[in-house]
Amino acid sequence: MSGGLISAALLGIPGTPSAIATTFDAYPLAQKGRPGEALSIGIWASFFGSLVSMFVLITIAPQVARMALRFGPWEMFSLIVFSLTIIASVTGDSVLKGLIAGLFGLLIATVGADPIGGFSRYSFGIRALRAGVPFLVVLIGMFAVSRLLNEFELKKLKKSGDEKKIETQDFRLYPLKTLKIVLSRPVNLVRSSMIGTLIDAIPGAGGSIANVVAYDQAKKWSKNPEEFGTGCYDGIVASESGNNSTVGGALIPTIALGIPGGAVTAVMLSALMVHGVSPGPLLIGNEPALVGSIFIAFGVATVWMAATQFAGIKLFMKITTVPIYFLAPAILALCAIGTFILNNRLVDLYFLIIMGIIGYLLSKHNFALAPAIIGVILGPIAEVNLRRAVMRDPEWTLFFTRPISLAFLVLAVASVGFTIWQTKKTKERKKANEEAQNA
Repeated sequence: MSGGLISAALLGIPGTPSAIATTFDAYPLAQKGRPGEALSIGIWASFFGSLVSMFVLITIAPQVARMALRFGPWEMFSLIVFSLTIIASVTGDSVLKGLIAGLFGLLIATVGADPIGGFSRYSFGIRALRAGVPFLVVLIGMFAVSRLLNEFELKKLKKSGDEKKIETQDFRLYPLKTLKIVLSRPVNLVRSSMIGTLIDAIPGAGGSIANVVAYDQAKKWSKNPEEFGTGCYDGIVASESGNNSTVGGALIPTIALGIPGGAVTAVMLSALMVHGVSPGPLLIGNEPALVGSIFIAFGVATVWMAATQFAGIKLFMKITTVPIYFLAPAILALCAIGTFILNNRLVDLYFLIIMGIIGYLLSKHNFALAPAIIGVILGPIAEVNLRRAVMRDPEWTLFFTRPISLAFLVLAVASVGFTIWQTKKTKERKKANEEAQNA
């Protein structure tokens, strides 16, 4: 998961959906002229997040997997409702504009084929819309294309200012300094890693949920929440440890129960079956050497991830010195190629351009883009699980009578209330500081 950090920090474009929250603080820190610091903190957080998830995987995998099995469609829907409350934490200066952007993302998620019945919705007779708008196209368009349009505009307005900023950037790594920064936040690091591990222990949950939930919880428990979004260390630590810990979480149901935690672990299970190994609860007892080798491979991969990132970090940071008129065509070409190969559809390229223009217009009018992306990603998961729950039992009170589902709904209400209280306190603190300065 750590690879998405690079473009998130240097370009403000999440390399993967699981790096969305990483852009909130890693990119502003790089914009302040400290890209090496932003990347180093992210790499260390990724490394320790993976180690925490590996520890949980080795010690309590069967217990966590049994708990995850208790998640039905009611619990998954309530989990997504709780996750959607994160929109309130990433709305930017205007909560109303952030909610509008989030609703826009949910609206996009409803376009196309119905996930249960298969009939077309909101396509307006346009054949291209029958298959829907892929969320990765929305992600690339809103973050990458719109960012490039903004960069072109800034380049015209402040041509000499951009060149000056590039010259004053600090490309030093500070590995020991950033290691101390990460380790000086043990509560945030462990909490975010546990969030990622537990969320991805639920089959199909995904690293993008863990990334934004970990960031949201770090902001809620911070003594200085107003610093988030400005290049805050805690934001980078939370988002990167949260998404990288999902790797160990996805392996928990895979090894303990033989249930794939995601697409990658599904391939792993297929490989085991090809070699005559039967995945399931007896795997640990019947194949201890094989399971042990998976644990060791996970540890080795974690170390090499950090090593290769640090080895190539100076090369990665050279991206920021490339003139925009060279960098933009290369990024646009990669965006177009990545968009096309998703479904081999030419129409997705048109969607990419449209979403880029919409993202540019939203950012021009101070709408936060993150809520729209969160809505696009989480909307289909919420709808599918709501429909499944109603199909299995139309009794709506089950969302409140099932303990885990009720717990998530209570957390959702508490999350919204806490965010409102936190926003109010932050405004009061800013007002008090301004009055003190004026006095």
